[in-house]
Amino acid sequence: MDAWFARTHASLCGAACVTPEGVSREPLLIRGGRIDASLPAWAHRIDLRDHLIFPGLINAHEHLQVNTVPPLATGEVFPNSYAWIEAFQAHFSDEAVTAALRVPKALRMRHGALKNLLAGTTFVAHHDPWHEALDMLDFPVALLRDYGWSYALGWSSYGPPVQQSFAQTPVDRPWIIHLAEGTDAVAQAELAHLDELGCLAAHSVLVHGVGLREHDIDRIIERGAGVVWCPTSNERLLGRTLRPRKLADAGRLALGTDSRLSGSRDLLEELRSVAVRCELTPQQVLALVSTDAARMLRMPWRGHLDAGAHADLVIVEDRGGHEEWSLIGLERSQIRAVVRDGLPRIADPDFADWFAVAGVETVPVLLDGRPKLLAKSLADPALLALEPGLEFATVRDRASAPVLTAEARC
Repeated sequence: MDAWFARTHASLCGAACVTPEGVSREPLLIRGGRIDASLPAWAHRIDLRDHLIFPGLINAHEHLQVNTVPPLATGEVFPNSYAWIEAFQAHFSDEAVTAALRVPKALRMRHGALKNLLAGTTFVAHHDPWHEALDMLDFPVALLRDYGWSYALGWSSYGPPVQQSFAQTPVDRPWIIHLAEGTDAVAQAELAHLDELGCLAAHSVLVHGVGLREHDIDRIIERGAGVVWCPTSNERLLGRTLRPRKLADAGRLALGTDSRLSGSRDLLEELRSVAVRCELTPQQVLALVSTDAARMLRMPWRGHLDAGAHADLVIVEDRGGHEEWSLIGLERSQIRAVVRDGLPRIADPDFADWFAVAGVETVPVLLDGRPKLLAKSLADPALLALEPGLEFATVRDRASAPVLTAEARC
């Protein structure tokens, strides 16, 4: 039997599979990097009793290359993103900023992807010019491709022209733009301006939307467009964020981190900030990073656990209570395993057998002080050096790590 063929087949048994549509306790079957409806009897069986399986998280808005750039030291609140961009120009002369930007962009791109993966994000919408590093076969996360984008209505010097980009984007692919990122009249006028340009349609994805008013939101829903919500970034830069309820009720809202330059550390932290607001149901919160995000980004084979979907998974312990809330409040080190294309990428050490069967070489690391196994292809020393809390494990670290028996694992 072909070794590659064998190692891409796995049956995950005993866990509860959790999506916004509900909970299933049927085995999750993986064949060749996709979820399947059936498997041969010889497929590798992994016992996951007392665990939950979620779809790999979708980060609907991220600037991968700036996650090591220090944010503005000021706590100033800006009327809109254009004022923040202007204020940031002087920050470029800061020694810490220049040092961060001296790191090759390819490495910074890869770091932004790794920080997403460590927190259970397996798919990212990157909102900047494409870079050849994003095409590497071992890039840590899957990326949105074949989409259209512009940066913002009021910043035409960067990125493709708005109307040209929109016109060139097929209607079955998303077209993405920062919009209404502010609280002033400039931000409030942007949706109407976008509509006047003929660029508000069902495949339009509007990032931030802080300045949207009720009738603006109604118009977005009527057109079938969507909004990516980045509440941490909004509140840090602008002092407030949008009210999510109406967009979430319509399934037209996704969640993004923006980047550590202005936003949250990762998508788990962003989910915690959403949960604190208590405006959305558990199912709606989960949909922001799974089904609704996938629908807005025109990705039918992501964000769910049905047959045919990419086998991108987050595995956590079942802590009891409402399954959909089980990701909320977790630290990234508490995730038991992150799986991409059916293969474990980072997991607790007691998943070593799965790595071995899957043919994935590993390196022992510490993630925020907890021992993990990381796929060797992701264990570049220069890459790990960029991520706070991630380091190679020493012999002493490995010797002192708790030993989990099969009973403890299952």
